[in-house]
Amino acid sequence: MKLWFVEPKPNVFVSGLKDSVAIKVTEYLVEYCPPDAGVIIFRSLPTPPGYSIRIIGATKKQQTEISGLQLVFETLSQL
Repeated sequence: MKLWFVEPKPNVFVSGLKDSVAIKVTEYLVEYCPPDAGVIIFRSLPTPPGYSIRIIGATKKQQTEISGLQLVFETLSQL
């Protein structure tokens, strides 16, 4: 993962891979990550809604779907 991705904070990986490679990496992760991995994969898409979310196992972030739009809850820290 650290070969192809930037890790801006622990366990968060960001890449600028071209679409075909990103799809292969995503499919590899979905196939080989254990069910208890707790992985959320966001991928940019050129069509609406502009992204896709793949989830492997139970994650710490709560997810929901509203009108077909996948959303992930994020808590805001108080200033």
